[in-house]
Amino acid sequence: MNNKVVAVCILVLFFGSGAAVVAAEKPVPNFTLAPATGAGAKPFRLADAKGHYVALHFLLKTECPFCLRHTHEYSSKAEEMPNVVQVFIKPDTMEEIQKWVADLPKNDRSPEPIYQDPGAILADRLNLPGDYKFHGETMHYPALVLINPEGKEVFRYVGKSNTDRYPLAKLKEKVAQLARQ
Repeated sequence: MNNKVVAVCILVLFFGSGAAVVAAEKPVPNFTLAPATGAGAKPFRLADAKGHYVALHFLLKTECPFCLRHTHEYSSKAEEMPNVVQVFIKPDTMEEIQKWVADLPKNDRSPEPIYQDPGAILADRLNLPGDYKFHGETMHYPALVLINPEGKEVFRYVGKSNTDRYPLAKLKEKVAQLARQ
């Protein structure tokens, strides 16, 4: 098992809450994610976001009301961080994501597209812990990965449960801190 994955797992187990990790500024290989929602949404390509911070929000598979709240909080206040591209990612199939969204009340639907990471390939490439049990399934923990304008991972937060997400206010502080360095 990768040393970074082991360190994140140990932090989660010992601290009992999500684990924040300052990454070693390693380059993130370019990737493309297909949009599963969002009228007219285009695929997200990391290379197209160079020059901006990118916040990758890894949401859980299946219906997760906390994923929805998290997405809404960040979507509704995205203008507070114009230098950060918010990318919401689910490992479900395109059909599962579209059904999930269609079943939501109209006022609960995010204006931001939800992108698809089929089979959690990107989550695996980024070494996110993948042994979280939720609704009878095993999946990756909910996580936030922050990539700097040069395309390097500079921060990650791995939640300990479906309710444990990195707050928007803290992300704003983290981005401001990183921008000053």
